[in-house]
Amino acid sequence: MANAVLMPKAGITVESCIIGKWEKKVGDQIAEGDILFTYETDKAAFECESTAAGELLEIFFGDGEEVPCLVNVCAIGTKGEDVSALRPDGAAPAAAPAEEIPAVPAAAAPVAAQAVETTAAAGTGKISPRARNLAERAGVDGSLATPTGPDGRIIERDVRRLMAEGAPAQAAAPVAAVASAGPEYEDVKFSGIRRAISKSMHNSLTSMAQLTHNFSFDASAILAYRKMLKESGGECAGITIGDLILYAVSRVLPGWPDLNAHMLDDVSIRKFNHVNLGVAVDTPRGLIVPTIMHADEKSLLEISNELKVLAAEARDGAISPDKLTGASFTVSNLGGFGVESFTPVINPPQTGILGVCTTVQRPRKGADGSIQLYPAMALSLTYDHRAIDGAPASRFVQELCKQLEHFTVLLAK
Repeated sequence: MANAVLMPKAGITVESCIIGKWEKKVGDQIAEGDILFTYETDKAAFECESTAAGELLEIFFGDGEEVPCLVNVCAIGTKGEDVSALRPDGAAPAAAPAEEIPAVPAAAAPVAAQAVETTAAAGTGKISPRARNLAERAGVDGSLATPTGPDGRIIERDVRRLMAEGAPAQAAAPVAAVASAGPEYEDVKFSGIRRAISKSMHNSLTSMAQLTHNFSFDASAILAYRKMLKESGGECAGITIGDLILYAVSRVLPGWPDLNAHMLDDVSIRKFNHVNLGVAVDTPRGLIVPTIMHADEKSLLEISNELKVLAAEARDGAISPDKLTGASFTVSNLGGFGVESFTPVINPPQTGILGVCTTVQRPRKGADGSIQLYPAMALSLTYDHRAIDGAPASRFVQELCKQLEHFTVLLAK
């Protein structure tokens, strides 16, 4: 009896996943534990292992399709078995029938007729709708692509490879058309992660009363402390300036509960008893924000070590979606890119986000009246004005700057 393989549920809050690439094709012999395909949530990418052994009889969803969790994705069993009972409602075999090639008008030039003959000979393969749409937009003959999809199917990446190799134009194109070196543009669909970021940021800016205040502080103390840690060697040598700021935020934020909170609606707010610190991480797949839970109860070294693990998992695409939820406040650090000031966007339903900027040399008058330079680091706080007013929001950053300027005293508390 044939068995179905389900789309895994990668985390409690995940409802659907997008298939990235099938690693097996129909007809392949599969063993339990073999990697069938890659898939991604709105935050991370994973590999799906087979839960059955036998022949891959049918693939119900192709590359790039969004599939609800715990829905049948493919069928594995003995050759010739009927799998219709396993096929989800509305799903069709991934290898769709080839479509007829439109006839070329009789008035077409001989060159065009010759191209049609070539297409007819090569166009006996099957082509996915996504691949066909891309070929039509780019003005190339998708049927000339070398198929690498399931059951000899031409898929989107095959058409892209054909375009990169200098694909011939569509046979039906006018002979008088000027030859082009390639398409003038390319339409690329957002990945699941990019779609999630787009939706969240748009919702944030259209549903909140956001305002940003910019401050700066004398970074001499944290720079000196960071230098001492680095020179000391051992496990503390890896603590960064960003870690020091996260530690300071975790200690100062409890005094401003309206910033350590979620807006539930326009008339209520959820204030957290602990600081669950979201940290923005740049990854090849886009911005991901893992959470350091109860950061206010962890030491500087614990915060540093936990962030390194979370950031590595996020960049590798192996982080559990459950580690990307629950943050009560977020810190976004763009100082490494030389950003001197910016307007971070709040991650709903949080009420605030802190932007960390680069260090610049600024002048000030010394005790003896001379002009001296000092390292100034800027902080940009964006807050939801529905939850907190400008004066208390400003006092939070003032206190944070004060504690960072006397960081070793903060450590002693």
